[in-house]
Amino acid sequence: MFYWMLKFIFIGPLLRMIFRPWAEGTEHVPEEGAAILASNHLSYSDWLFMPLAIPRRVTFVAKAEYFEGHGLKGWMQKTFFSGSGQVPIDRTSGRAAEGAIRTQLRLLREGDVCGIYPEGTRSHDGRLYRGRTGVARLALEAKVPVIPVAVINTAIVAPPGRIFGRYARPGVRFGKALDFSRYEGMEDDRYILRAITDEIMYEIMRLSGQEYVDLYATRAKQLDKERAKSPADGDGGEETTDVVAKAS
Repeated sequence: MFYWMLKFIFIGPLLRMIFRPWAEGTEHVPEEGAAILASNHLSYSDWLFMPLAIPRRVTFVAKAEYFEGHGLKGWMQKTFFSGSGQVPIDRTSGRAAEGAIRTQLRLLREGDVCGIYPEGTRSHDGRLYRGRTGVARLALEAKVPVIPVAVINTAIVAPPGRIFGRYARPGVRFGKALDFSRYEGMEDDRYILRAITDEIMYEIMRLSGQEYVDLYATRAKQLDKERAKSPADGDGGEETTDVVAKAS
């Protein structure tokens, strides 16, 4: 109930009035049944504007710590995150990535729509980075379609490291659903998982118009930090440039 109040009464109308977000391809999102929305990740505001574009509830996984606070602050934080469409990661697995997959798999089997950022973290420079294969594993195990999604201009509205940026109209593009049923039973084949993930990332790139880098975003951030500390040492920059050239 709280989710729908936030979406249609409180936060949703306010965001629409101020930012006038636009959306394309919403007809590709099924009216019922489970599906994965695999999106690029430019800003912390992505999880606000992307679900706003469609009538269905979109559920994301979040750190369990957000739901474990104490006192009034802990209660308010837990209420907000759970009410805004986020659920805690299942920590019984001992690994955050495995816990996230377990949680999302449960939600998909219940018929929910799950939002996933295959890059694993926000892009620090606006480029699209290599996807993690968890999205492919989920699609095969849950036997659900993957809908590629591209958020546009959210990094202008709320750039990395800042709460607010400049005014812009954020947008969301939904691509046609991708069906990977031909790979059923191959969820343990890492080559198949990589091929599926790359296909998803290609569609996101096509929708977003971003430059693609065949490198994990976390590694790219690390290289940029190393280059910033040692401006005379061009190794990190060269590695990133080489990868971009290969992907072009």
